[in-house]
Amino acid sequence: MAATPQTLAPPVDLERDHVLGPPDSDMTLVEYGSYACPRCHAVHEVVEGLRNRLGDRMRYVFRHLPIAGNEVAARAAELAEYAAQKTGRFWEVHEALMERGTEFSDGDFGRIAAEIGLPRDAGHEGAFAAAQARVREDVRSAERSGVQVTPTFFNNGRRYAGTWDESSLADAMLGSLGQRVQTAAFEFVRWGPASGLLLALAALLALALSNSPVRSAFGAFWATLLGFQWGGSALVLSLLDWVNHGLLTIFFVVVGLEIKREFTVGHLATLRSAALPVIAALGGISLPAVIYAVIAPPGLKHGWGVPIGTDTAFAVALIVLLGARVPVELRVFLTAAVIIDDIVAIVVIALFYTGQIDTRYLAVAAVVTALLVALNRAAVYRTLPYAVLGVVLWFVLHEAGLHATLAGVILAVLIPTRPPANLNALLAQAATVIRLEDRRAGEAMRAGPSEPAMRALDAIHDRMESPADRLLRNVEPWSSYLVLPIFALANAGVALSLAVFEGRGRLTLAIVLGLVAGKPLGMAVAARLGVLGGVAAKPDAYSWRQLYGAGALGGIGFTMSLFIAGSAFSDPSDFAAAKIAIFLASLTAAGLGAVILWRAPRAV
Repeated sequence: MAATPQTLAPPVDLERDHVLGPPDSDMTLVEYGSYACPRCHAVHEVVEGLRNRLGDRMRYVFRHLPIAGNEVAARAAELAEYAAQKTGRFWEVHEALMERGTEFSDGDFGRIAAEIGLPRDAGHEGAFAAAQARVREDVRSAERSGVQVTPTFFNNGRRYAGTWDESSLADAMLGSLGQRVQTAAFEFVRWGPASGLLLALAALLALALSNSPVRSAFGAFWATLLGFQWGGSALVLSLLDWVNHGLLTIFFVVVGLEIKREFTVGHLATLRSAALPVIAALGGISLPAVIYAVIAPPGLKHGWGVPIGTDTAFAVALIVLLGARVPVELRVFLTAAVIIDDIVAIVVIALFYTGQIDTRYLAVAAVVTALLVALNRAAVYRTLPYAVLGVVLWFVLHEAGLHATLAGVILAVLIPTRPPANLNALLAQAATVIRLEDRRAGEAMRAGPSEPAMRALDAIHDRMESPADRLLRNVEPWSSYLVLPIFALANAGVALSLAVFEGRGRLTLAIVLGLVAGKPLGMAVAARLGVLGGVAAKPDAYSWRQLYGAGALGGIGFTMSLFIAGSAFSDPSDFAAAKIAIFLASLTAAGLGAVILWRAPRAV
C-alpha cells in the first residue's frame, strides 16, 4: 500500500488561493474543509482563536473538499467561489456559511447571496462555471495531497496529525521545542528504512568502540551485573544477558504478533497464499544449515543454527529503498518469510542451544501457558492479565534453562484477536454520546465531559481494536527503534583483526556460504517445488528472478545470526570469528539482493 502523502500539493499560491493574513507571514495553516461537515464548523472557532492569538504572524488558507455525494456541500462551495468570482467577497460568504450550521436550503443560499449583494446579471453563467471549475481544482489538489477526510490541516506545507484544539495547533505552528522534536521523530519513523538505519548506526558504533582506546571499558560495561534478590534466591544477570534474554523478548512478541496478523486477517489469510512464504522460509532455513554442517570443522558443527536467521529490519529497509522496483506482494512475501525465520530461530535456540533443563520450572511454565490458553478461550480481551502472566512465563522459562525469549513468541500466539467490530454501530454510538454531552456543555458547574460519557467512549475505543492489534501498535516502535539498536550495540562489537581467522577459515566460509548462497537458493528452490506441487501459488506481480533477489536479502543474518552465535559459541575467539563472518555475509547478501532486484524485470 502506498504511503499517504505528507506534503501539500500544490503549495500555497497567493494569487490563486483564498488567503487571510499578510503575504509575508512566517506561519501558514491550510485547511481542506466542507461547509456541510460538522467537524469543520467545530474547528472554525478554533481557527478564529488562532488568528486572534497569532495575529499577522499567521496566514490561513481554505481549500474546498465537499463531502462526496452531498449535493448541498457542493452547492455551498460553489456559492463561495461564485462570490469570489463576482465580487471578491469569498471570506464573507465563508463566514456566513460556517455560522449557519450544516443544514442548508435554497432559501439559505438565497439569503446569503442577498446579504452580500451578489449580482445575478446576464453574465453570471460564466462566473458560475468558473466557480465550479475552481472547486474541482481544490478537490484534485486534495487527492494529490492525500486528503480523504475533512477537516485536514497542513502546517507550513506539512500534514498536521495532532489534535484540533487551539493550544495544540498553536504549538505546532509556533514550532515549540517539544513540537519540533515530536515532528522530527514522526518524520523519521514514517521513513521506511529508519529502523534499519538505526540498527546499522548502532552496529557501527559498537565496532568503533570495540576498536578504540575505550574498548576495555565498553566490554566491562556490558559485563556489569544487575538483578534482584529475595530471601535466599536471586536473579542476577549481566547487562548483556538482560539485553539478549530480557529486552529481546519484546522483539519476539512483535515478531509473533506480526506473523499472527498476516495469517489471520492479513495478506496470508488463505492457505495457498500463506504456503509460499512458509515453504520458502523452511527452504531458506534448511539449506544454509546443511551447507554449514558440511563445511564447518568437526568441533564447531553445533553452530549450524547461525546462518538460518534473517534480520527483518535490514531486509525490509532495503526493500523500501528500492521503491517501486519491488512490488507490494514481494514485500509481503519477504516480510512473512523472514518473520518465520525469526520464530524458527528462537525455537532452535530453545531446543538445541540450552543447557541443563530444570523440570520443576518447566512444569510451572506449562501451567502458566495453560493459564494463558484459558484466558484466550474465555475471551478475556484485557492485555494486563496476559502481560503479568507473560512476565511470570519469562522468569520460569529462564529458571528452567530455556532461552527466556521463547516467552515472547508464546505470549504473541495466545494474546487474542477477536472478530472485527461493527464500525458503523460504534461510530453511531460515539456520535450519540458526544451529542448528548454537547447539549449539556453550557450548564452551570459543568467543566467538561461527564465520567460516564468518558467511560462509554473508552469502551467504544477499546472495542475498535483487538488486544493483539493494540499491543502490536504500541510495542512495535519500541522494538524497532530501541530494542534492536540496543541489541546491536551490545552484540556487534568485535576487534577487527586478521588474526581472528587463524584456524577458523572453515567456520568463516561455512557461515558466509550458508547466508549468501544457501538462503536464496534454499528459498527459491523450495518455492518452486511448492508451486509445481500445487501446494502454493506465486502472485503474478513478481517474477522468479525477483523472488531470488528477495531470497538474497534473506541472507542478511545480522541480528538473529549474532543472537544464535552468542548461544552456540562459548569460546570468545570462535564467537569473534563468527561475528566478522556474519558482517561480511550480511553486507554481501545486501549488495547481491539489491543488484538483482534493481536489474530484474518488473513483470513475470
